Amino acid sequence: MKINNLGSMGVNPYKRNSEKNAEAAAKSKTREDKVEISSKAIDLQHTNEVTKARQEKVQSIKTSLESGNYTIDPKAIAKGLVNFYKK
Repeated sequence: MKINNLGSMGVNPYKRNSEKNAEAAAKSKTREDKVEISSKAIDLQHTNEVTKARQEKVQSIKTSLESGNYTIDPKAIAKGLVNFYKK
């Protein structure tokens, strides 16, 4: 038994669904994420005294490494690790 012409002619629900998905994908591509940093936050990043002290310390370590005078205290490192993991 063959049944023809049932429902609406020329309507493919799968095609309509894929077209909707394509439109949704196109809309999501046009969106962009934006990050804005306030001027106060930028000032805090650039004028932080801790940052300057770190840079000076790193520079002194670099110079002592290059000259061969840098020594490592293994007991201080072990003590620091133990204190870190005890917290």
